[in-house]
Amino acid sequence: MTPAGRAQAAIELLDQIVAAAREGGAAADTLIARYFKTRRYAGSKDRRAVRDLVYRAIRRAGEVPANGRAALLGVAADDVAVAAMFDGSPHGPALIGDGELAAPAGVAPVWLAERLERTLDSDELAALLGRAPLDVRVNALKTTRDDVLPLIAGAQPTPHAPMGLRLPEGTQVESLPVFQDGLIEVQDEGSQIVTMMAGAAPGMTVIDLCAGAGGKTLSLAAAMQASGRLIACDADRARLSRLAPRAERAGIGAVETRLLDPNREMAALADLPGAADVVLVDAPCSGTGTWRRNPEARWRLTPDRLDRLVALQARLIRIAAQLVKPGGSLVYIVCSLVDAEGADQVMAFLREHPGWSAGGPAAVAGTPHRGGFRLTPATDGTDGFFVARLQRPC
Repeated sequence: MTPAGRAQAAIELLDQIVAAAREGGAAADTLIARYFKTRRYAGSKDRRAVRDLVYRAIRRAGEVPANGRAALLGVAADDVAVAAMFDGSPHGPALIGDGELAAPAGVAPVWLAERLERTLDSDELAALLGRAPLDVRVNALKTTRDDVLPLIAGAQPTPHAPMGLRLPEGTQVESLPVFQDGLIEVQDEGSQIVTMMAGAAPGMTVIDLCAGAGGKTLSLAAAMQASGRLIACDADRARLSRLAPRAERAGIGAVETRLLDPNREMAALADLPGAADVVLVDAPCSGTGTWRRNPEARWRLTPDRLDRLVALQARLIRIAAQLVKPGGSLVYIVCSLVDAEGADQVMAFLREHPGWSAGGPAAVAGTPHRGGFRLTPATDGTDGFFVARLQRPC
C-alpha cells in the first residue's frame, strides 16, 4: 500500500468506528480485525501503519468526529507527513480543500471533560489517552515471579504489584508456554493492586459479585491459595462461562459460580446474607480509566448512560452490603475517574449505613481520595481506578 492508500484505509476504518460509537456497534479493535481479514493484500507493515493512523485520530478527537475524513484531517493538521497523504491519487484521499474542517482536538466530550477536570489536572487528563503497557500477573498457585521472569524475553517486574510483570509491546502472550501452562494471566497492574485491597486469605469466604470473565476472581483465588470458599457471580452468562477454562488452566479447583438475574440478584444469593468475609464489587462503569486501551469508548458515553451506571452501582453496593458478615469487608472498585462513580458512591453508602467505615490497609500505590484510593496513568502508570474498602461493624 502507498502512504496515501494507508490514509484512505484509515479513513474507511474511522468511518466504521464513528458509526459504531454512535450506534453501539463493535469496538475499534474488532472492526480493524474484520477490515484486514478481507484485505489480504495488506502486509504487516501496512496493517501497523493504518492502525497507528486510526488510533492517532481517535485519541486526538475528544468529541465524536463528523466522519473518518474529519478525524484524520485532525491528525494532518498536526503532522505535515500525514497531510501529504491527502494527495488525490487513485487509491488515496482527495486533496484537502480550502476551509475544510478537521475534527477538533480534545480529551473527551465537553460535558465529560468538565466532570473530570474537577479532580484531575491537565497532565492527568492527557495521560488518560497515552499508550497502555502490557502487564501480566504471575500465578502464585503455581510459581513465583522470580522463576517466571527469565522465561519471557524483555519482561520486567511491575513497579508496585508483587506478582506483576510488564512485557514488551506486541508480545503475543497467548502463544507463550508460560501462559499455556497457567503460570501467567494478562492483567493490568492497577487491576492487580485494587484486587489486593480485598485482603483475601486462605480459609475465607469471598464473593466476587461482578466477576465478568473472572480476571479478579483468579487473582482472589491465588491470594486464598485455593483454600476457602470463592463464589463468582455475574448477570452475563457468556462472560461468566469463560471463567471455568481459565480457572482450570490456572490450577484452581473449586470456584462456585452464580448467574444473577438483573433486578432479582438476591434470588440467586438467598443463602449468602451475612456469610462473606469479603465481597468484591468491581462495578460496571464508564471505563474512563481504560481509555488508553479503548479510546473510542469516550465517544460512546452519554450523560444518560452515565446516570444509569451510577444508579446500577448504587444498587450493587447495597446488595453487596447484605452479604458481608459482621466485621467483614466490602471492596468497591470502578475503573473510572469520575467521582460520581467512585468517591460519591462511597460517601453516599456511608451516610446510609451507620457504623460502616472506610479504611483497612493502604493500597501499595495510588493516592488517598475521599474514603478510598485513586490510581491514574499519570501518577501510577496503571489504568485509572477508584477503590475503597468498607468495613461492616462487628
